[in-house]
Amino acid sequence: MAYTYEYPHPAVTTDIVIFTIRRDELKVLLIKRGLPPYEGMWALPGGFINLDESLEEGARRELVEETGVSDVYLEQLYTFGEPDRDPRERVITVAWYALIPTDEIDIKAGSDAEGVSWIGMQELPELAFDHPAIIDMAYERLSAKLDYSTIAFQFMPREFTLSELQHVYEVILRERMDKRNFRKRILGLDLIEETGKDKRDGAHRPARLYRVKDPGRIDIIK
Repeated sequence: MAYTYEYPHPAVTTDIVIFTIRRDELKVLLIKRGLPPYEGMWALPGGFINLDESLEEGARRELVEETGVSDVYLEQLYTFGEPDRDPRERVITVAWYALIPTDEIDIKAGSDAEGVSWIGMQELPELAFDHPAIIDMAYERLSAKLDYSTIAFQFMPREFTLSELQHVYEVILRERMDKRNFRKRILGLDLIEETGKDKRDGAHRPARLYRVKDPGRIDIIK
């Protein structure tokens, strides 16, 4: 269908920040661009929205096309629209972020990307477009939501120990937490349950394994 507009209109893209924890470090999924502009530079996965798809549909499509990642929890982050953020034309991007356990996905570069990799938040290279600002905002949102929601559960495998869950909090917040207070707070939420199984780690006493009662849901806890 053809449209005629009195005023110029911008293009719309989507960019996705995907976090995971690997080797005791918070990491973000980046692609190496295979096309101009910024050819050869690292960037967030994303691309232009098609006219016949919603914003979320476009984000999920681009994620699959550029990284092979699918079926992940996505939350809309912010809309970035500085006039000069893209050298090609006036482009507004709607940013999303996702949280996933590393052991549940396989990543692969798509047709328009030279590579794809998990890169530590403390080791980020120079990035294309305004992607540093997008990643910074996603990290701030993630850190803030740890305090009032169960968003950290999205990083966990199906079964986990309380120590493993506490480690996720500590990696993201970059600070140590009191074990007794953490366990009391988490168990008091009544959002996880024992599996009836234990996990043995070396010579240490076996630890109880837990699972999230409703794994696809993020609850507000205060």
